[in-house]
Amino acid sequence: MTEPDPKSRLAALEARIAAARGRDEPRKRHQDEHYSQAQMAWRLVIELVAGLGIGFGIGYGLDILVGTTPFLMVIFTLLGFVAGVKTMIRSANEIQQKGLLDASGDGADEEEDGENGDRDARR
Repeated sequence: MTEPDPKSRLAALEARIAAARGRDEPRKRHQDEHYSQAQMAWRLVIELVAGLGIGFGIGYGLDILVGTTPFLMVIFTLLGFVAGVKTMIRSANEIQQKGLLDASGDGADEEEDGENGDRDARR
């Protein structure tokens, strides 16, 4: 009596293992998952703090060079705050637009095609 082909036995075993593990469904990559609310909030906070830090650094550096200790530091810190708030608002609008697209069921591919089409039309 002959035994079945080892390759076919191995293929059958792999199919059974895959079915048992549920690998028939493709796994989502971490990059494909949607961002959580906490990640978006941290992004906004970091943008604000970065604007403040950069403005403070530039102002402090110019104060040391020029010799006007608190004057430029205060001005550039305020400018950094304004820049951070503007960046936060821009990011919040971007997040909101992506949320509206996800909620309406439109795919990101359609949005990208529309943007590329607009760019091509402008050229």
